Amino acid sequence: MNQLWSTQIQRIGTLYESRALRFHDLFRESYVQAFGIPEAAAILEIGCGPGALCEALSRWYPAAAVTGIDRDSGFIDFAAAKSPHICYLEGDATALPFPDGSFDVTISNTVQEHIPPDGFYGEQHRVLKEGGICLVLSSRRGYHIPAPCLEEASELEREVYEAAAPYDEALFKSAGIGAYATDERGIPAAMEKYGFRQVSTHYVAINLTPDNPLYDPATAHAIIHAGRQNDLDFLDSLRAKAPNLIPASTIEELHRQINAKYDRRINLYDRGLHQWDCMVSIIQITRAVK
Repeated sequence: MNQLWSTQIQRIGTLYESRALRFHDLFRESYVQAFGIPEAAAILEIGCGPGALCEALSRWYPAAAVTGIDRDSGFIDFAAAKSPHICYLEGDATALPFPDGSFDVTISNTVQEHIPPDGFYGEQHRVLKEGGICLVLSSRRGYHIPAPCLEEASELEREVYEAAAPYDEALFKSAGIGAYATDERGIPAAMEKYGFRQVSTHYVAINLTPDNPLYDPATAHAIIHAGRQNDLDFLDSLRAKAPNLIPASTIEELHRQINAKYDRRINLYDRGLHQWDCMVSIIQITRAVK
């Protein structure tokens, strides 16, 4: 059982909620146009995490057969329980448990940078049918402008974040996080190197601004809550990666402080008092054919 990622690097709540927003139906048309996926395709998501992209693919392509695979059993258990109509499997992206030519489409989201390219691209090329589509999604330049009511960290928060930084650095290094990251040129070049053809790049801008009237109140709340979840999950991950670093009473106090800040943000939104905080990200979609 492997739960390193879901307990210490990106916990289930953080990863699911952030990806659910990234693949919100408001952005469907931009993704579908870039993907170019046949309606009844057999689709494999590699590194599916807790399943948000698989769920979106299932909504956007109701005639497709969607499978998700991830090496973290915590993610797979969560995804399988939440979406039993989707096939989820625990497995290694560099040794996919499928015969040659099993899928019409392979897709991954922010996975390429963590996996040796020989296995990552080679296995996808193997399990794709002739003429199959490989889609590699990668987060690129973006920015985060916090709400004024969330921006100021307490002295206790700053102390804890500073104390945790060396543990995060050591963990990321030992786990190879981002070890194979490349710039925007690197992914299409790698896909050509590993035998794919008709390589093309597309970019989707994801604008998450709660005060934007584009979003209904439920979605605006979800954007704000995703930030809350990220901050709370970071604290809880300390229990796994550095169990003796921060006393439990300190973590409980920081939970209280963080919840109070986000409760104020929700209250301001509900009263129509705009903060104009935003999270804008650019998603590079590289598409190629076997």
